Amino acid sequence: MKFIHTSDLHLGKRVNEYSMLEDQKYILDRILCVIDEEAPCSLIIAGDVYDKSVPAAEAVGLFDAFLTSLAARGVETFIISGNHDSPERMAFGAHLLSNSGIHLSPVWDGEVRPITLEDEYGTLNVYLLPFIKPAHVRRYCGEGIESYTDAMRAAVERMEVDSSVRNVLVTHQFVTGASRTESEECSVGGTDNVDVSVFDAFDYVALGHIHRPQSCGSERVRYSGTPLKYSFSEARDEKSLTVLEFGNKGDVSLRTIPLYPLRDLVELRGTYEELMRRSFYEGTTYPDDYVHITLTDEQDIPDAIGKLRTVYRHLMKLDYDNARTRRVAIIEGDADVEAKSPLELFADFYELQNNQPMTAEQSAFAQDLMQQIWEENA
Repeated sequence: MKFIHTSDLHLGKRVNEYSMLEDQKYILDRILCVIDEEAPCSLIIAGDVYDKSVPAAEAVGLFDAFLTSLAARGVETFIISGNHDSPERMAFGAHLLSNSGIHLSPVWDGEVRPITLEDEYGTLNVYLLPFIKPAHVRRYCGEGIESYTDAMRAAVERMEVDSSVRNVLVTHQFVTGASRTESEECSVGGTDNVDVSVFDAFDYVALGHIHRPQSCGSERVRYSGTPLKYSFSEARDEKSLTVLEFGNKGDVSLRTIPLYPLRDLVELRGTYEELMRRSFYEGTTYPDDYVHITLTDEQDIPDAIGKLRTVYRHLMKLDYDNARTRRVAIIEGDADVEAKSPLELFADFYELQNNQPMTAEQSAFAQDLMQQIWEENA
């Protein structure tokens, strides 16, 4: 029995004010192509279907078209809500859609009823557990649920998993030890961590929430990662789909299939002159990619964004890395900043902007001006 595992579509997302809908439609079409080539029994989408709990109409329309294509192919599809989704909205029409092989997780009510599949190796149960918090679980399991691990353990125990058959859990949480990127929401101090031991009853755990593909402790507990890059912290990541093949109980093989986007997210660095040379960008995809550029020029380039966009049409972000910006970083991290006088702070600012300290005459003028302002407002 073959499954394809993906997650965190974040349909409707904007990255640095750029709408990703065109890119998302492209990658969903690529996923359909992989499904046509691989002919899986099932597709798993492990949460964060949308980027907002009240998604835009265009995002809903895109997902509707995707589900229609999956149903037409006869692919059993398992979908849960993530922390970005509204569980009530995601569950709408679940009973009706299940007749077409589209299985949506209901709002968690203390119970998870498995969906049972059969093949020549016997029974395989799929459990759909949407994103849950300890406060939610306490409503059904009573006191003593303090941490996310407590909540997940209690939810799993209530499933009464039959360990004699194959079992798959689809859920959306942060498992301790997973490597985050900048594009995920996280709790202060890692309080949302779930210990991997709570998943011991399952042959495979299809995780969502973390955007970088990775396994947690063993290959049977895995994040598929996002099908697209959603922050420049993911610029060097390789996006993929996870393909699972189940044989007898305990026999699970795993491989990945790479996904290539309509436009990549790339980071470029150098002087303005270097980046604008034809020899630098010709023969590359940089002019069509989403780009973060770091200029190393010591002086700011007038209208740098406008000029750079004549070549790099989807420039998303522009930074400078030079002596001035490095001094800014030092001052921003200066533990003594609150102890400095207004004149000292102004002197630091002047030096940052002009790459040289104030003269004695300028310092005296600034001091006199500050004194005059204070006296007028006393």
